Amino acid sequence: MSILSAPLLLLCALLSLQFLILDGFQSNPLVLPLTHSLSHSQNPNFTVLHHLKSCSLRSAARHRHRRHLPDRRKQVSLPLSPGSDYTFTISVGAPSAPTVVTLYMDTGSDVVWFPCSPFECILCEGKPSYPFATPPPAPPSASRPVICGSAACSAAHSGLPASDLCAVAACSLDDIETSSCSAPCPPFYYAYGDGSLIARLRRGPLSLPGSAVPAAASSAAALHLKNFTFACAHSALAEPVGVAGFGRGPLSLPAQLAALSPSLASRFSYCLVSHSFKSDRLLRPSPLILGRTEPKPSEPDQDPPFVYTPLLHNPKHPYFYSVGLESLSVGPSRIPASSILRSVDRKGNGGMVVDSGTTFTMLPSDTYTNLANEFDRQMSRAGFERAAEAAEDEIWLRPCYYYEDRKQWRRRVPGLALHFSGNASVALPRRNYFMGVESGGRRLGCLMVQSGGDASGEEDYGGPAGTLGNFQQQGFEVVYDLQAKRVGFARRHCWALWEEMSRA
Repeated sequence: MSILSAPLLLLCALLSLQFLILDGFQSNPLVLPLTHSLSHSQNPNFTVLHHLKSCSLRSAARHRHRRHLPDRRKQVSLPLSPGSDYTFTISVGAPSAPTVVTLYMDTGSDVVWFPCSPFECILCEGKPSYPFATPPPAPPSASRPVICGSAACSAAHSGLPASDLCAVAACSLDDIETSSCSAPCPPFYYAYGDGSLIARLRRGPLSLPGSAVPAAASSAAALHLKNFTFACAHSALAEPVGVAGFGRGPLSLPAQLAALSPSLASRFSYCLVSHSFKSDRLLRPSPLILGRTEPKPSEPDQDPPFVYTPLLHNPKHPYFYSVGLESLSVGPSRIPASSILRSVDRKGNGGMVVDSGTTFTMLPSDTYTNLANEFDRQMSRAGFERAAEAAEDEIWLRPCYYYEDRKQWRRRVPGLALHFSGNASVALPRRNYFMGVESGGRRLGCLMVQSGGDASGEEDYGGPAGTLGNFQQQGFEVVYDLQAKRVGFARRHCWALWEEMSRA
C-alpha cells in the first residue's frame, strides 16, 4: 500500500533528531480506543449488503495496488463508500491549544498524515466523515516545515539523496554543495489502493491521549512528543481522513516513538471487537495497546497464550509486516499454500502482509481456488444449496449458500484455520469467515475470503502475494513484536480486554 522506502541509516538519523517527553510512565503500556468507521457512518441507508460489496471492492483494490507496484501511478481504483477501518485521535500543535485530529490506524503504511486547511478532496462524496463537520485545521502554528536536506525528507521521497531534493526545492548550487540549504522539503506523492494525496512534511508537538497501565492519578494521561514528523495534505483523491502509519518505515508512528521510548514502540497490539457490519455490536472500543508487555506463561484458567510467526524481511518493501503462510485447513482437509505465500524473494515478492487497513483476506488465485473448491465440496456434502451466481455477484464474495435454520448452519459449516510458519496455527471463529445476510428475501452466507489474482511471477506483478485482512483478525489480540521480529495471535474477548486495560 505504501510507496515509500528508506535505508536503515536514514532511520537512525531520523530517530536521532527526536526529542520525547513522557508523563511519568515510560515503562507502562498506553491504551488508546479504536473506533470502527461503521460507528460514525453518515449514511443510514447503507445496508450490510452494501458494506460487504464496498469492502470487497476496497480490499481487492488495495491488494491489486500492492501486486502492481511498478504501475502504481497509472490507475487508482476508487470505491467511494465506507470501508472497514479503525480510527483513533491525536492532538497536534502546542499542548496549550491543541487541535484534535482523527486518523485511521494502518499497519500497511508508514506515514502519519492528515488534511490541513486549505484542503481539496477530489471524489470524496460518500466517504465517511465527508463533508467535514468542521473544516480541517491549518498547519499547527507550533510546527515547522522539514528541510529538504533532512533524513525525513529523503525517507518521504523514497530515499532520494538530499542534493536532489534540495535542487527540487530550488536551492542554489553553492547551498547544495555546502549542505546549507534550509528550503522546505518538496511535497511528496503518496498512493494507497483506493486513494492518493500530495503532502508536505512538518515537525512539531504531538500528543497521544490514553490511559497508562497501571493507571496514574489521572486516567486521561497522555504521551507528548515534542518533535514529531508528520505530513500536512492540502489535496487528496478519494481519501478525506488522515492515516497513522504503523508500518516498519522510519516515518511511522512506532518508529518515531521508538526514539527514546523503545518500551512503548517495540511491542504493540490491538484487539478488534467483532461487528458483522452491525453498529450495535460496536458499543465498546477496540483497544490499541502501545508497549504491550510480554504475558506470563498461561495457566489453565487464564487467557490463551499467543502463537507467534516470524516476520519475513522484505528487501524492497521493508515497511510491510510480512509473514509466511504454509497451508490452510477446511474441516479435516489440509490445503497447501502457494509457495509464493511462504517466503519473500530478493525482489520483494511473496509472503502475506498482516494489514489492519484491508478488510478481507486476499489469497493468490491458485490457493484461493483450492480453498473455495474444498469449502464448496464440504458445504455441498453438508446439504447447503449454492446461491445463484447473481447473488454472489451482488456481494462480490463467493462461494455463497442459502440456508434457513441459523443454528443448523452454525453446526454444519466446516472450520477454517490458517497455518503460518513457526508452527503457528490460527483457527478462525466461524463469524470471521462465514457471515449470514438477507438477500432477495432469503438468508445467504458467503466465504469471506477473496482471490487476489495471479501470483505466478508475471512481469507486471510484484510485491506481497497475500493480505491478512482485519475481518479475519476480529476477536484476536494481534501483537507486533518488533524486537523479536514476530507477529502473535491469541483469542480474546476484546471488549473485556478494553475494560481490563483502560480502567482507572
